[in-house]
Amino acid sequence: MGEPAIVVIVMSGAAAAAYSIRTIANATVRHREQDRKIAEASTASVSDERMARLETAVDAIAVEVERISEGQRFATRLLSEQAQRPPPALQPGKLDTPH
Repeated sequence: MGEPAIVVIVMSGAAAAAYSIRTIANATVRHREQDRKIAEASTASVSDERMARLETAVDAIAVEVERISEGQRFATRLLSEQAQRPPPALQPGKLDTPH
């Protein structure tokens, strides 16, 4: 083998090595980009899901608070009506005793 043949073999090997390294580097970069995009997408979707659950919970709490306040108003109205009514008058000679 002559010197030009060795140069061709070395150059071919160097070109193949460079191409292989470039292909591996591109694959690594693409893989990292995909991982980053997946992480961003999952973070955004988790936030949206959490906000939806939080909104539902707040709505449920608002309904329960409204029910409690309605009960409070009802009880207050009953007590005020009862306080405005005069006590029943007893007939003379009769005692009101519980049995």
